[in-house]
Amino acid sequence: MRQKEISLNIQPINPLDDQDEEHILTSWNTPLREDAFAVSDDEKVEQIEKRFREIMEILGLDLNDDSLKGTPRRVAKMYVKEVFSGLNPKNKPQARLFENKYKYDQMLVEKDITFYSHCEHHFVPIYGKAHVGYFSNGKVIGLSKINRIVQYFAKRP
Repeated sequence: MRQKEISLNIQPINPLDDQDEEHILTSWNTPLREDAFAVSDDEKVEQIEKRFREIMEILGLDLNDDSLKGTPRRVAKMYVKEVFSGLNPKNKPQARLFENKYKYDQMLVEKDITFYSHCEHHFVPIYGKAHVGYFSNGKVIGLSKINRIVQYFAKRP
């Protein structure tokens, strides 16, 4: 009986109550401009390469050095085709559903999916583990697809 009394007195904690008014709520939906896909990935690589070269020059790095020559291009390709590839909806994995022929009615859970992403405020790396759970509505998704979906959403700031 004591346990029940304790659990009834627990108040939900909302960590956002402690945030100042400057705090910006986030969600799975990354804010994108309407023209986000007006430029091709190759054009984005070209533009980022140019601007990253300028950043390196401002920092005083010698871009004639063999170790730095190709860095602006490599960074630009990494941003567009790898690190932030989840911004482009054409990269979203297709999830194939299967009949739940075993009529499993408990929560299906895929745990410890390792991912990395980037903080949207400072663009620094974030590493973590995701746990995904759902109840079947008569269909189930393949476990490898859950991992791919997590990776897709993680590849955005």
